[in-house]
Amino acid sequence: MPKSRRAKIVSLTKVAKKTREQKGAMMQEVQANADKWKYCWLFEVGSMRNAHLKTVRRLWKDSARIFFGRAAVMAKALGTTPAEEHRLGLHKLSKQIKGQVGIMFTDTEPQEVIDWFDDFKQPDFARAGNIASRTIILPAGPVMRHHSDPPEPFPHNEEPQLRKLGLSTTMNKGVPTLQVPHKLCEKGKALTAEQTQLLKLIGERMVTFRVGLLARWDSPTGEVVQHSGNAISIEEKGDEGGDGSDDEGHMSE
Repeated sequence: MPKSRRAKIVSLTKVAKKTREQKGAMMQEVQANADKWKYCWLFEVGSMRNAHLKTVRRLWKDSARIFFGRAAVMAKALGTTPAEEHRLGLHKLSKQIKGQVGIMFTDTEPQEVIDWFDDFKQPDFARAGNIASRTIILPAGPVMRHHSDPPEPFPHNEEPQLRKLGLSTTMNKGVPTLQVPHKLCEKGKALTAEQTQLLKLIGERMVTFRVGLLARWDSPTGEVVQHSGNAISIEEKGDEGGDGSDDEGHMSE
């Protein structure tokens, strides 16, 4: 007997959309922190990696409160017009909350915040579509992995994978070997999936996770100060990857 056309398989892994109550609770949480802290920073992220963003949260958990994602909800919580703003001047910051950005409430003085984020950089592996920041040429001879110090050659059982990813290797005394140099990637050109896999296998980190500060709201005056000293480039923004949301859309303690 043929299956009924009415029979449908529903995936239990599908994530339900946030309810109005959940969004309302998040707005209240944002507003409560706006009442509590002296400063509110607007920031963006380059070469987005959720693990590194969680590190930022952990390092600031005792002196700040961070929200990331759900830009429309955060903007509405702060208020987008003078009549709607939760506190004086917040609408000037709220109007800038667009796209993949976050806000951080803190009492830490601005220069200390600026210096901290200027120093916080985490190298990581590139993803397909990223722009190569440098040219990598693998020399003739054994294909080396740089995860260890000193580098060591790939084991024989990984030679088929290296060939599948585009390397013309041969076995020499049980070691995958290149007879001629191989240009793995070229600076300024987009990386393919095969190139990024090779870069990861050999241990070359091509991108850097970092946080760019955009603007700061000061509660005592209600003024918003623009900041572009460590702006994120278009190439870095292209690596957001959509994995930055933590706790279904916001990142907090």
